[in-house]
Amino acid sequence: MRRALALLGLAALPLAVLGVFFALPVAGMVGRGFWPDGAFDPGAVAEVLARPRVHRVLWFTVWTASVATAAALLLGLPAAYALHRLALPLRGLVRGLLLVPFVLPTVVVGVAFRQLLGEGGPLAGLGWEGTPVAIVLGLVFFNVAVVVRTVGAAWESLDPRPGEAAAALGASPAQVFRTVTLPALRPALAGAASVVFLFCATGFGVVLTLGGTRYSSVETEIYLLTTNLLDLPAAAALSLLQLVVVVGLLLVAARTRRGSEAVVRRRAGRAARPVRPRWRDAPQVLLTVLLLAALAAPIGALVVGSLRVDGAWSLAYYRALGSPSQDGLLAVPVATAMLNSLRTAVDATWMALLLGGLVALTVTRRSRGRGERRVRATLDGLFMLPLGVSAVTVGFGLLITLDSGVLDLRDSPLLVPIAQALVALPLVVRTLVPVLAGIDDRQRQAAASLGAGPLRAVLTVDLPVVWRPLLAAAGFAFAVSLGEFGATAFLARDDAPTMPVAIFRLIGHPGLLNYGMALAASVLLAAATAVVVLAVERLRVPAMGAF
Repeated sequence: MRRALALLGLAALPLAVLGVFFALPVAGMVGRGFWPDGAFDPGAVAEVLARPRVHRVLWFTVWTASVATAAALLLGLPAAYALHRLALPLRGLVRGLLLVPFVLPTVVVGVAFRQLLGEGGPLAGLGWEGTPVAIVLGLVFFNVAVVVRTVGAAWESLDPRPGEAAAALGASPAQVFRTVTLPALRPALAGAASVVFLFCATGFGVVLTLGGTRYSSVETEIYLLTTNLLDLPAAAALSLLQLVVVVGLLLVAARTRRGSEAVVRRRAGRAARPVRPRWRDAPQVLLTVLLLAALAAPIGALVVGSLRVDGAWSLAYYRALGSPSQDGLLAVPVATAMLNSLRTAVDATWMALLLGGLVALTVTRRSRGRGERRVRATLDGLFMLPLGVSAVTVGFGLLITLDSGVLDLRDSPLLVPIAQALVALPLVVRTLVPVLAGIDDRQRQAAASLGAGPLRAVLTVDLPVVWRPLLAAAGFAFAVSLGEFGATAFLARDDAPTMPVAIFRLIGHPGLLNYGMALAASVLLAAATAVVVLAVERLRVPAMGAF
């Protein structure tokens, strides 16, 4: 009984937050779909899903996510080999640089590709601006790091002896890869593909900034139905469909990830050290260099565009960030929006760390009996649910449910950081759980036998082991919160916009100054995110395990 009460005590606060700020909004969203006029009407959902435009939106989402996933796999596979199996100089730095695009704000990625492909950009002659090609390129840019990290970690753990035996029997390098390496990597490839497809299908900011209203994914259609057409039942119906599909993809990803982790555990201690590159590795190294250059191109175009005013080098766009908007587009200067983003990200980070730390402690303590194990497994699954629901759906749900009585929080300054903390929570939990689970429980028992209380045991046993992953989780939670746009687009107040919201408003209105300010703001936001990610990378904590 005492252990059960302690378990519930640890989980009480996270469960309360999850119930009020996640389960209630999602339930409200489902209710708007099935009870559009106060009466149960499942036909309303069927009517929305039968619309020709909805069919076009679904098909566009599926095929763009599929093409982007295939391209990310093809581009990421050589880099995964080069950066995880070869002893290349500066490979740690390159791995960190390849990770930066993944945590860049989606709005920044969209603006960068508009600058690269748009009028006056280096690739303007290709005519790809505002086309599905631009959207696919943006999705690949954003997600190729998932393939490099996920597949690279599995490749790094492979036992080299089966491949060496095949080579000794006369197999060529291509045959060794096809018959030995590729089958061993299949769980990691399947897991990476499912996660990348999930991220591509829910790539809200990239599709909205590059496709506008001409090309819509499910996420952008939900946003447009809510903000432009005020068709809340239709938006709820699409959110419900997306919820079912995304949760299914998460289950597939979790199953393939467990298979991949099992392979890694079986082969622990037998993995080969990185080897010096040979001439036959030149294609993979060259493709990795080209991938790095391709990822740098949009960011380079963004930086150059922010510094060019009327054909001359100037900081005019940056100086304009500190001045009020001349056309009344923004209620505050963009510099104030940046400060709002930083404050909001700090609040979201400590919230995510507090909740994620409690969850990780709850699910990693040794269970006594099958019932306790089931309770802990259920709690672990519950707190992964925010990863299975898009930020757009969460923001939409918060908007339509927290609007009356004691839960009238739509004007609360804490609503945006709470929503961002929920988005970052699964990342924090999945970063901390493997580390805490690896601590021998006998150390805690020894501390308790010497008179240490539960808090003292955590400070003396757990904290020395977990401080690096804790800093890494804080860094990634901060970076994710700094650039979060899906939920914030619904919840940010006009007098307190965050930086991504301000950038989106600037690029959505004509005027050279507005566009130039959007470029400058995007550069500052990208730089802040990159600094955080590169600092976290130096901690050498595997972050992709969260996915």
